[in-house]
Amino acid sequence: MNLRLFPTLKNYNLRNLPGDIFSGIIIAAVSIPISMGYAQISGIPAIYGLYGSVFPILFFALFSTSKQFIFGVDAAPAAIVGASVSSLGIAFGSAEAIDYISMIALCTGLWLLLFYVLKAGKMVDFISTPVMGGFVSGIAVTIILMQIPKVLGASSGTGELPELLHHLWKTMHHVNGMSVVLGCVSLLIIVISRKIAPKFPMVVVVMVAGVLLTKYASLGQYGVRMLADVKNGLPSFRLPDLGGVNMTQAVGRGLIVAVVVMAETLLSENNFAFQNGYKIKDNREILACAVGNFGAAVVGCCPVNGSISRTSMNDQYGGKTQLVSITASLTMVCVLLFGTGFIGYLPVPVLTAIVISALMKVVEFDLAVRLFRVSRIEFYIYMAAFFGVLMLGTIYGVIIGIILSFVEVILRETDPPRCFLGIIPGRDGFYDRAKNRFAYPIDHVVMYQFSESLFFANVKIFVDDIEQSITDDTKVVIVDAGAVTNIDITAADRLEQLADSLQGRGIAFYMTEHHEGINAKLRKLGKGQMIQKGYVRRTITAALHDAGIREPYPVTSMPEQKRQFIMNIPAEAENTLEEFAWAFGEDTVNEIERRVHIVLEHIHQMPDLEQLAEQGIEELMETWHTLGAIDEDEFLRRMELHMDELPEHMTEEHNRRVVLELIEKRRRHIARQLQQDNPEILEKLKASRVKLEKRLEKQQPEAAKRLRRLEEKLHHK
Repeated sequence: MNLRLFPTLKNYNLRNLPGDIFSGIIIAAVSIPISMGYAQISGIPAIYGLYGSVFPILFFALFSTSKQFIFGVDAAPAAIVGASVSSLGIAFGSAEAIDYISMIALCTGLWLLLFYVLKAGKMVDFISTPVMGGFVSGIAVTIILMQIPKVLGASSGTGELPELLHHLWKTMHHVNGMSVVLGCVSLLIIVISRKIAPKFPMVVVVMVAGVLLTKYASLGQYGVRMLADVKNGLPSFRLPDLGGVNMTQAVGRGLIVAVVVMAETLLSENNFAFQNGYKIKDNREILACAVGNFGAAVVGCCPVNGSISRTSMNDQYGGKTQLVSITASLTMVCVLLFGTGFIGYLPVPVLTAIVISALMKVVEFDLAVRLFRVSRIEFYIYMAAFFGVLMLGTIYGVIIGIILSFVEVILRETDPPRCFLGIIPGRDGFYDRAKNRFAYPIDHVVMYQFSESLFFANVKIFVDDIEQSITDDTKVVIVDAGAVTNIDITAADRLEQLADSLQGRGIAFYMTEHHEGINAKLRKLGKGQMIQKGYVRRTITAALHDAGIREPYPVTSMPEQKRQFIMNIPAEAENTLEEFAWAFGEDTVNEIERRVHIVLEHIHQMPDLEQLAEQGIEELMETWHTLGAIDEDEFLRRMELHMDELPEHMTEEHNRRVVLELIEKRRRHIARQLQQDNPEILEKLKASRVKLEKRLEKQQPEAAKRLRRLEEKLHHK
């Protein structure tokens, strides 16, 4: 077991030192108001938020493999703990609250340590983005509603949405005007500055401004509440008094907080790591979180978590290693030793505005909008988790969200992608009839494609689809099972029953295209007789041959005029480009034309033809290297049709000849490469070129004529 301390400082690059130190100081300054605010939300005095910004962040840096992630007092754990304190009737800021909350932090650390031993990081995979997004957003909105009364000059609210709204209504009858002005102006300044200058630490400026206003403008005389005075000094190490703590509650809440900390931290860390080109060790991060929460417990702070907002700020200011966390921790030590005098001058509405501004970044309403557009089921899961937290509390919100996530999985598995296949006369392959208007069923044949593993929850859909598709003249049923990766005993039983039933009605049944492992699974399940009876064939073609149906396949349902037209289908309907058609569907032609114009833009930016000749056409666009040969060949040919769009300095005949030669050189290179590696694809390419010329003549007749005249003219010289 390698537990190297400060792993991100290994082979440290001294060039990162100024950026790391500067970012660390900024992180500490920003953490002062935010940490104090979250500490109050959890139920402990504000100063404990600063205590939680010393040892927890330092202990996290000891073990973390993340180069950028910042640990500290954060919204979600604070809200969960605060709700628990409120539900037990414990007074916020009391010694009892400090003991109870530090015990939750200790339990959180112990749970995380157990997760580390069990290598339970994979649990995060079972918490979907909608659940986590709805949960975190619900917490953030709950805290905002708790904090709004403090802006109005009253105490914070507690409980769930009905209680919070009731408290807010009562507060409206006793509003302090100066508090409202201070809070609203502070919030407005922070929000605007975030848009105009996102890297500027405006929260620090607002905090300092609030302190100065209190000292020199005597805000207290206007009824504005201030934070309590705090003496200079570091936190003392202590363990909670077990005698006065509800251990059942503490252990249970610690488990919830541990899961949230692990999920939020790992998901966010991996996201930042991916964006910045490095990797983290998930299990090592769980250990870092555990140690960080032990550090919070011994100073009486609430559980701590990875901070997305402070990490984003660290990324903005160029922090590269966990030296940022070390610097932030040492900076906070200096504040506690020499600079706590300002805390008694900090107006509560200003601190509240800072906290609300931080929470506004946590609310993921943009995710809700995306989900609404893409997946209504996931949107409903998000909203269920969101309102579950808002209406019922954090525990029930999580439970509701997780239950609905599993329901979503079941529903998705029970409604898999499937379609009926047909053929296009004169073309190879089998096509989804719903997506290809030129695909028609083979006479007396049902071809069904099922794109999911077969198991007890979806086999009924499988059977019903086939049964409902059978008509009086059906003689053959063929299942394309290429996407079926597994089959359970229930599905195997139903599959055999279906095959035998069809056979008894004079209808041949075949299961095709699947991996050989499915055959092995059938044998293990005692269904080897299905293979013996001939219900299994390797390909659809083999099944058709076995049923006595050979090319050209009979398609009497296709009108004769369409049969004649089939050979001249425009590219937009044909989806000729193999990779592009697969990726872009109906937008295939538009997409390739767009990319052709991107290449032309590159050419426009070149100062002279020599550069083009030296660089080569194929180097102008990296995506060309990922295209298949047939795709790229058509790409190049379509580019030739746009010769008249070249820059003026390249429109002379000599220059056009060079450009055409470069394109043709690339096309010849493609052909030579195919001749060497895939001669069968070369034949397909040649046939594709003939069809392509015919299509281009129809799609862009004028451009095709101009190109042909230019080619003839140049070839004659």
